[in-house]
Formats: sequence, C-alpha cells, structure tokens
Amino acid sequence: MLRLYDFCERPVVNIITGHGVDLSMHFVQVGMEYDVLKENAKLAHKNYRLLKEHGIKSVDFMGSIGSGKTTLIIRLAEKLRAKGLRVCAIAGDVTGDDDFARMEKSGMDAVNCNTGSECHLDANLVAKALEKIDLSRYDVLFIENVGNLVCPADFPLGTDYRAVVISTTEGDDMVRKHHSIFLHSDLAILNKMDIADAVDVDPKVIMDDYGKLTGGLKSMYTCSAKKDMGLDEIVAALKL
Repeated sequence: MLRLYDFCERPVVNIITGHGVDLSMHFVQVGMEYDVLKENAKLAHKNYRLLKEHGIKSVDFMGSIGSGKTTLIIRLAEKLRAKGLRVCAIAGDVTGDDDFARMEKSGMDAVNCNTGSECHLDANLVAKALEKIDLSRYDVLFIENVGNLVCPADFPLGTDYRAVVISTTEGDDMVRKHHSIFLHSDLAILNKMDIADAVDVDPKVIMDDYGKLTGGLKSMYTCSAKKDMGLDEIVAALKL
C-alpha cells in the first residue's frame, strides 16, 4: 500500500477542510516500507484463514491511549458470554500487562502481547499470540491494539473487522487529524458519550467530520462503555 504523499509533487488537500499542504520537498523512500506492508498482508491472510478454520469471529480494536478500548472489550465480552459465546482476547501494548490483568480480572480469557518498541501490533506478533491460544475453545476473538491513532492503520492483523475507538475526552478534531485510521477501519466508535458536556465537546462535530470523510457511506456508533450505553448496537454492527 503506497500512501498518498509517497510520490507527491503537488500539495495534498485535507479531505475535510480543503486546505492544502505542500509536501513537494518531502520525498519518501518507499521500497522497504512496501515490502514490510506486503509481507504483513500475507501473514494477516494466514491469520484470517486460521481463525476461519476454527469458526472464530474476530475484531481488531484500534484507538488512542485512554479512549476506553479495554473497558469496551470487557463489556462487550460480558454481553457475549451472557449469550453463551466463548470469548478470548489479545491485549497488545508496548510494555506491561495492565490491560491484560484487567481483562483476566473480569473473567475473560486473555493473552498479553508486548511489542517492545513498536507502536502497533502486526500480523506476525498476532500469529505468535495465537499459538498460545487453544482456538477450538472460542467463538470470538478481540484484539486490543497498541494505543495509537497512526501506525496501526497500515497493519491489518487478519481479523473480520477493524474498529477504531475514540472518546469525547480527546476533543472534537480527532477525525480531521487522523484520516487514515478511519478510512482503514470498518467501524468507528465514539466512547464516553456520558461526559461529553463535562469536557465541552459536541459529538455532532465529530460525527459530521466522519460522515464527510467517508462520504456518508459509514456510520459512527456512539456509546458509554462504563454506563452500558450503545453496546447492543455495536454487537449488532459487528455481527456478533
């Protein structure tokens, strides 16, 4: 996958604002990057086939630190387990096991996956994590990607869906600043709706930006994971 600016000789236009950014003096060496992304795509396809062979539905949750990914995954898992579905998760982070520990404490089976110094999970890391899971025991796999709204976009992991989670606490300009991750995801979720007024953010601005970016072809789902608001709609959207 070659990015828009790789061979750019003219200003790039922001899709939402219409403002130009002159990148003509910034040339990027893309050969090595292309090889890495191509190899990741092959490994992602292998992961996808492996999960399909075991009848597992899977979701890659991307989003920045503090957007509420862990809480959302835990609450969704609780709903699915109540319906008799068996859920497992891969908790991705640079270092530490805090999210993994929270998942396990909630009663969810999980595997910790540290990237070391990388700002995203890749298909190879996920493949190694899957080796630690008895896939015959599960119906659904949730993957929590590293907290980041940039790097994960370029590295599909082999899941059925890619969801990007943002929160009202991050301000109303998240879509305008991070086109790629929203364009490379199947589902967008705006979390922490219950405190939007407290942080002086208008959710409509965020959702309107998302509508402009996607040409109105995708909807942004709103929720408050802690308050159990909007989760049933997300479960339905992910066909779980």
